[in-house]
Amino acid sequence: IITSLTLSLIHILGFRCAGEEKRVGTRTVFVGHRPVSETDAYVEQKFCDNRIVSSKYTVWNFLPKNLFEQFRRIANFYFLIIFLVQVIVDTPTSPVTSGLPLFFVIIVTAIKQGYEDWLRHRADKEVNKSSVFIVENAKQVKKHSEKIKVGDIVEVKADETFPCDLIFLASSNDDGICYVTTASLDGESNFKTHYAVRDTTGLQTDDDIDSLTATIECEQPQPDLYKFVGRINIYRSNQEPVARSLGPENLLLKGSTLKNTKKIYGVAVYTGMETKMALNYQGKSQKRSAVEKSINAFLVVYLCILVSKATVCTTLKYIWQSNPFNDEPWYNQKTIKERDTFKILRMFTDFLSFMVLFNFIIPVSMYVTVEMQKFLGSFFIAWDKEMYDEEIKEGALVNTSDLNEELGQVEYVFTDKTGTLTENSMKFIECCIDGHKYKDGISECREELFLRALCLCHTVQIKGGDNVDGLRVNQECWTYISSSPDEIALVKGAKKYGFTFLGHEADYMKVQNQKNEIEKQRSLNLTTHFECFNLLFNSVLGKFLLFCKGADSSIFPRVQQDEIQQTKVHVERNAMDGYRTLCVAFKELTQEDYKKINDQLSEAKMALQDREEKMARIFDDIEADMHLIGATAVEDRLQEHAAETIEALQTAGMKVWVLTGDKMETAKSTCYASRLFQTNTELLELTTKTMGDSDRKEERLHELLLEYHKNTCTLRHAHSRMSWTVSQEYGLIIDGSTLSLILNPSQDSSSSNYKSIFLQICLKCTSVLCCRMAPLQKAQIVRMVKNTKGNPITLSIGDGANDVSMILEAHVGIGIKGKEGRQAARNSDYAVPKFKHLRKLLLAHGHLYYVRIAHLVQYFFYKNLCFILPQFLYQFFCGFSQQPLYDAAYLTMYNICFTSLPILAYSLLEQHINIETLTSDPRLYMKISDNAMLQWKPFLYWTFLGSFEGLVFFFGVYFLFQNSSLEHNGKVFGNWTFGTIVFTVLVFTVTLKLALDTRFWTWMNHFVIWGSLAFYVFFSFFWGGIIWPFLKQQRMYFVFAHMVTSVSTWLAIVLLIFISLSPEILLVVFKNAKRKNHQVRNERIYHNASLLWRGASRLPASHRVIPSCTKKGQKVLTRGTAPIRGSRCISSAFSVSL
Repeated sequence: IITSLTLSLIHILGFRCAGEEKRVGTRTVFVGHRPVSETDAYVEQKFCDNRIVSSKYTVWNFLPKNLFEQFRRIANFYFLIIFLVQVIVDTPTSPVTSGLPLFFVIIVTAIKQGYEDWLRHRADKEVNKSSVFIVENAKQVKKHSEKIKVGDIVEVKADETFPCDLIFLASSNDDGICYVTTASLDGESNFKTHYAVRDTTGLQTDDDIDSLTATIECEQPQPDLYKFVGRINIYRSNQEPVARSLGPENLLLKGSTLKNTKKIYGVAVYTGMETKMALNYQGKSQKRSAVEKSINAFLVVYLCILVSKATVCTTLKYIWQSNPFNDEPWYNQKTIKERDTFKILRMFTDFLSFMVLFNFIIPVSMYVTVEMQKFLGSFFIAWDKEMYDEEIKEGALVNTSDLNEELGQVEYVFTDKTGTLTENSMKFIECCIDGHKYKDGISECREELFLRALCLCHTVQIKGGDNVDGLRVNQECWTYISSSPDEIALVKGAKKYGFTFLGHEADYMKVQNQKNEIEKQRSLNLTTHFECFNLLFNSVLGKFLLFCKGADSSIFPRVQQDEIQQTKVHVERNAMDGYRTLCVAFKELTQEDYKKINDQLSEAKMALQDREEKMARIFDDIEADMHLIGATAVEDRLQEHAAETIEALQTAGMKVWVLTGDKMETAKSTCYASRLFQTNTELLELTTKTMGDSDRKEERLHELLLEYHKNTCTLRHAHSRMSWTVSQEYGLIIDGSTLSLILNPSQDSSSSNYKSIFLQICLKCTSVLCCRMAPLQKAQIVRMVKNTKGNPITLSIGDGANDVSMILEAHVGIGIKGKEGRQAARNSDYAVPKFKHLRKLLLAHGHLYYVRIAHLVQYFFYKNLCFILPQFLYQFFCGFSQQPLYDAAYLTMYNICFTSLPILAYSLLEQHINIETLTSDPRLYMKISDNAMLQWKPFLYWTFLGSFEGLVFFFGVYFLFQNSSLEHNGKVFGNWTFGTIVFTVLVFTVTLKLALDTRFWTWMNHFVIWGSLAFYVFFSFFWGGIIWPFLKQQRMYFVFAHMVTSVSTWLAIVLLIFISLSPEILLVVFKNAKRKNHQVRNERIYHNASLLWRGASRLPASHRVIPSCTKKGQKVLTRGTAPIRGSRCISSAFSVSL
């Protein structure tokens, strides 16, 4: 699974070690760098050193590499071109006006990315410079971790982290066992047992380990944490070499921590970027949000507006200049060079000049503001105290901030069952042995065999304080630990019936039976993909027994068919009750069978190529003709508030699909308990049971698909036209084998449209349950829905490594910090402690993030249109001479300083509806669904608003200047005063517009809004109050101070601000009036309902009809105590009137 989910960091970074191209297939490692024979010359092999490199840049490549990445963004590249045009061509504005905002964005982004990479460099240095001890010439040598080479013998002590991937040679324990935790790899904090090579367990000192002469042959580095194939050849003087197989149990992975073992010796086989931890590093696939796509679409529109403006002005300029007087007036004669220039070249140059003049309509600073909003906004999720779990002492985690707004647009939720909807905390309920159910005591021989199987067929370890070896006397201090909660529950269940697992001792498993006798069973653990085997010699019965434990679908085909029926009845009944079931089988072997199997397995384990396939063939022979003993039932309780969360998500308009590997009956029971399926939901099944015999599977599938399509699509469409007809809700159940038929039909199948019919059925169902799903099939389901018409936003949530594929496939991936490790949380976009936290994450945080960033995007385009439209209109009054309306300082500071902070604060703090209301009323989520605030209709509204205000700004000031004398002394204002008045009205209007939109005021909002306006006034006085020596022309000197001395100017500014904001003011007044009318109407409805209820309460109970409205507007009429399903209620008033 992990192999299919991860990418090699070597390939990602383009990293290649010296000599790597020469090594193919396997590698040979000389332990301690000693040759096999003294006569052989040792040639040092070239492998990667042990340096870890997770950083992206170096001191030398940071500047070119970072600039290249930033200018790949279209907006940055566009402004770079504009800047170069200003430098090369004689344009009306200074290159500073475009260059300064661009360089500000580039520098801020570079500082952010540089800081993040510096943190990675610091972390790498901390790891690479950590101290380790290498055994050289029977002495311990202290070195930096980065100095470790493949073949070095490394000593690791308790609670230390393994510095590289090591083959376990020996430990301080005589039995050659050590315990490790792999929390930094897969998040599992449970202890895992690893075993030293059998022939090296006695080498417990530096002198002994240094005397070892051996070679290791193993596979080349690959990222699967749970797979390793190799063998060790041990050479001794005057003896034949001894070869032993090596597997995952002999490999100690970098990043794991040694626990409850004083020290171990190991030989380095994979180092640095070739360790499994480094190979498992995967950069998250770049997911683009719907908001980003809308920004790009709006950007194209504004680019078209920009080109249109430049084209219109260029055309009108040459129409204007067709009159010789306008082309070359007496006061502005052309030079000889201007007269000799080609007209087409002049037209092109003028077009570029107009493009430069109007380029501020494209909001380059919007990108950096959006990035800051996403980055800073993500902290609110991590800081949310209501999403903090006291049990694990952790809160929510944000792995990527690029998808915050996507949380408010989710249409489909795909969830795992075990550990996500349920607690993954197993409790043994009962067992069935030979068809007989047991809940209390067991005493018969057959039953004892079953309990021994439960007590021995597992991977459970015992943790008792600091001691994990030897016989446990005080059982109250024991703690069973395992990576699977099911196994712990079964071991506890066996203990309940009198068989207690006491732990391991060398190659033996110790069990205390019902007579309080200690039994030692010699065991050999074998593991396949589905079952857990124990081949053991039973000292009590004196026989070799093979125990097998697994799901019924795996066990039933391997046992004698006449033994299945009695147990199958109990398995299906327990599954219907929502319990997880496992079956147990056994097989008695002779000494000859045992020897044959042992030889075959030993031979297969020595293979370096196709080891798994060879062992699988041996397992097929071993598993045949087993005897079914019985089955177990384990309860996995539903998580707290899981049902309420699913109901809230469905009320919010989301469709919830459960994708699980559990059997259908168990999953169906959980779906009813979690309210995914209602009692009136008609279930449509596409499973192996409904498919029938194998000969007609595809024909039967085709029939069922057509039948279900008719029921869900055709009939529902007919019902939708008859409002008084009951609207039936459908739920679909499908298993993995049927899904394979749908997604991969046979070549000779006449039905090639299975997938499209199936998808139509799924989209019409209110909920879907997919059981017996493989991890890859989960991802296929998500991909299928994600790529349907309209590209609905999908969310996947799970807690285990088997959920990683669908988490990565969905638009938004949520990981549960569960008991199945942290692979899901590490690979997700967001991680939460419990499923119930998904409600607030989507309904509150997602809603607010979307509203905030949608407003931010629309506001940026709006304020830049307001900014540049007067500049365009001004060209009609200056002979299209490319004369700028605003001073260069205003052009530069408008987006950087004057209007940037208020919208940033708004996009971080705004709560147009308080969080409690958003969480308690899921229907509010539907108001922003389908990217409602970034559709073309609101975009056109904002564009109209910007155009209206731009016209008011320009023509309002234009009419003011009809009276040329604006001062009492008869002095007149010039063109720079005209532009400054327009700019002042502009800054105040767009800032006050944001103040009108703000519903949730904090001190921060007040500070940035009124502070920005104050800063603009202060800057204008400061900029115009000094003669700046670096400016050729002092055109703004004393302009602003002179302007504010005019009373008529003050009146014009206030009046124009009010006129510009009048549409917004009227809209707010209208909305408030409408809201009050709605509240009065609701109060009247509530009053009428109260009167109706009082009248109904006087009737006998059997005659009462109680109206109520359930989720999704479904009408339920309750007569007495029996619910009667009725038609959907259109509104509360309609419900009461019925």
